[in-house]
Amino acid sequence: MALKATVYKAELTISDMDRHYYATHALTIAQHPSETAARVMVRVLAFALFAEDRLEFGRGLSSEDEADLWSRSLSGELELWIYLGQPEEARIRKACGRARRVILIGYSGRSFAIWWEKMAANLARCSNLSVIEIAEGNADALGALIDRNMRLQCLIQDGEVQLLSETQTIAVTPLIRQTAS
Repeated sequence: MALKATVYKAELTISDMDRHYYATHALTIAQHPSETAARVMVRVLAFALFAEDRLEFGRGLSSEDEADLWSRSLSGELELWIYLGQPEEARIRKACGRARRVILIGYSGRSFAIWWEKMAANLARCSNLSVIEIAEGNADALGALIDRNMRLQCLIQDGEVQLLSETQTIAVTPLIRQTAS
């Protein structure tokens, strides 16, 4: 019998002082059976970092041809494509050809650092690609926040992120590895 996705609901209140974005979003997040709690919560963090009215979750792990998060313009063009993890170079290049902006968020600690050392020179040619690293300990701490019904607040100021639940506060400082030109 095939395993089914676990569904989480989150009320995410974002106060992003860096972008002057303030909103509350009602999110429904499906966790693929092979997806960790840390990865689910890194997706929530990615949503908070790049939140806008049209940003939505893709099918992620269940579809290789979709982003983990993405947004489209009113005319249907792909504006933003967000990948998590360490996708193949071909997938990143394809996304860079399809979307105006592509963001890659790595979160697996030393394995991401090794992957980035191998890929940095080749991906530097992708002018619309930004690469961000979340420290491994931060990803694990974020995973501890997961709950079927979450009420989260996200404060972003001076590049530092604080994600607050009813019982915990996690501070994350994303490391920018590459910025789109």
